[in-house]
Order: sequence, then structure tokens, then C-alpha cells
Amino acid sequence: MYSVNVPVPGRVRTLANELYPELVEFDDVRETHSCLLKRLGDADHVAQLQHRTHRALEGVSAVEARITGIDYFENPPLGSAPVIYLAVESPGLESIHADLTDAFDAVEGLEGADYVPHVTLARGGDATAAARLADREIEPVSWTVSELEFWDGLEKLSVSRVSLSA
Repeated sequence: MYSVNVPVPGRVRTLANELYPELVEFDDVRETHSCLLKRLGDADHVAQLQHRTHRALEGVSAVEARITGIDYFENPPLGSAPVIYLAVESPGLESIHADLTDAFDAVEGLEGADYVPHVTLARGGDATAAARLADREIEPVSWTVSELEFWDGLEKLSVSRVSLSA
């Protein structure tokens, strides 16, 4: 599965690491952090998928993003529940997501109108623990998203980057 992801700054990774002691009770704690922007699917010809993605992002400008708190999905449409995450506020990312769903079909229940920008911290476990964690106050983190990653989910690595115009 290929996707377009938003790399997060070191301050967001540091925040996730500081929360780690409170996440160990969940089944799966993420060790790497980014914000999934759009699933692209599988491809026989990765270069063609990359080309389509780059074309869809032509002329897209850098946008602002902000981590505003901790939240969780109690009943996610896929995978184990709950999903604990850092909430990302960014009308610009939501706009880019909409552009990408014009170029690539939206995954029902996850994308399009259902898209919620976030950085997953952990999943699986007790909903009460997730609610307790979501009540925790954090210092907001703001940054400028000036590039996106073309991500290979099978290999779990960034294949290339797409710079957003300034």
C-alpha cells in the first residue's frame, strides 16, 4: 500500500516519546510518526503512481499545521480499537487531501468527508485508558508543511519526497 504522508518535525516526535510511558499499556505503540494524508493503493508500476501523485500536487503551496491535543477513535473503521492520536489542525492539509481524493478514489469511511488529520500514537487496548489520555493537556506544536512523503507501506519507508511551493 502506497500513501502520501506528512513528515512531522522533531518536536512532534519528542512529544510522542514523552507520552510513551502512558502508551505502553496499549497493544501496538507506534515508533515512527507521520500524518497519513492520502492512501494511494497498490501499484504494479510505482513510477506511474508517483507521477500521478506529483501531477496532483503541482502548484500546491506549503501549509501550516498544528498539534492541538490528544484524542482517540473509539471505533475505527479498520484495525484494533481504540486508536490514540495527536490531533492535527490544518485546513491546508484538509484541502490537499481533497485535491488528492479528486485524483485518487477516497477510501470509504476513512477519507473524503471522514478524513481526520492525525498522528497515530498507539492502538488496541482499554477505551478508559484512551479517554484518560485524551484528557491530558499538551503544549501545542505548530509547523510549516513544506514537503510530503511518498510512502511505501509494505517496506515501511519513504520512497521520495514532494516539495510544496513556498
